[in-house]
Amino acid sequence: MSMKMNDPHNIKGVISYQREFPDDNDTQLSAAKAIGVKPFKKAEDAQNNEKLSLIESNEHYVIEKLTHSVPYVVPQTAQLIDDIGANFLDSLANKGLNPYRVVITSLTRSQEQQKQLSRSNINATVNSTHCYGTTFDISWKSFEQVADEDGRPMQEVGTDTLKMVLSEVLRDARLAKRCYIKYERKQGCFHITTR
Repeated sequence: MSMKMNDPHNIKGVISYQREFPDDNDTQLSAAKAIGVKPFKKAEDAQNNEKLSLIESNEHYVIEKLTHSVPYVVPQTAQLIDDIGANFLDSLANKGLNPYRVVITSLTRSQEQQKQLSRSNINATVNSTHCYGTTFDISWKSFEQVADEDGRPMQEVGTDTLKMVLSEVLRDARLAKRCYIKYERKQGCFHITTR
């Protein structure tokens, strides 16, 4: 998975996504319960929870159209998402690559949303970390290219390269003990819980 030594962009990635990001549901659940909110029944309840902050797409990341979650998280998680997005853009710039934003595919789920999702997604457990406002998923297979301000065409960067750069950023966040991460191959995302 790592690139050749003569890579002009100095992209190393990680040796193994499964080995580098092994944090299982039990590990992440302990952290979620420690700093998160009490799970709420309906999606609308997130808007009235004073401990949750609304997050929206910005210059660092994109919130995908959410079908089974709501864009509310605890403040530490909002900060982590923003930092990961900013660090990803910085890393791309430092490596001489064109800018892309990370795509957030899932955030906080109500108990009703989690129950619905568990019917169709084998990774969706009833006791999910997504119910505590501390957990989010970042896609490793889709990224959004940032348009050049002057309208010049930008050279595309391959998804595999972007995934490797993202893995470096996430590894650093995990080593700094800011989060737990599980690599989800079938879902095409990194499942992340703030600690």
